Amino acid sequence: MNFLFEHLDKILIAAAIGQILIAGINMRLDKLLNWTDELSGLSRLLYEVFYVHKWFISVTCLIFGVLTIRFTSDMATGAYEMARWLAAAIGIFWGIRTAIQWCFYSSEHWKGKTKETVIHWIFTVAYGGCTFFYLLAAFSNQEG
Repeated sequence: MNFLFEHLDKILIAAAIGQILIAGINMRLDKLLNWTDELSGLSRLLYEVFYVHKWFISVTCLIFGVLTIRFTSDMATGAYEMARWLAAAIGIFWGIRTAIQWCFYSSEHWKGKTKETVIHWIFTVAYGGCTFFYLLAAFSNQEG
């Protein structure tokens, strides 16, 4: 576990960069996954909700990434209570997202499809990794 604590700052930077990338990818997800036809068939209200949520999730991931880069040292060392709370909040966010990946989305979207299965597992590992490392930062309290 010492190895993790010694490199937690670098791991958090990698997580921050990952979240910034997720924010960018999320903005193009409809095009990347060829959802244009499906989205065009939605009612105006559902389309607008999808579009607004796409923006808000992207902005949230961007904010998490930027705040992590700015306060990496504080999060990694547990130097301030606010940094621990922020790390816990981000960890909980990604923990919920990891659970959604398995408990809400139907496996028929990826099971038996090589590309979709690989993407499913990449997201599971990325979201689960963010959960683990942010919660580790939040609850390790190395300074105290």
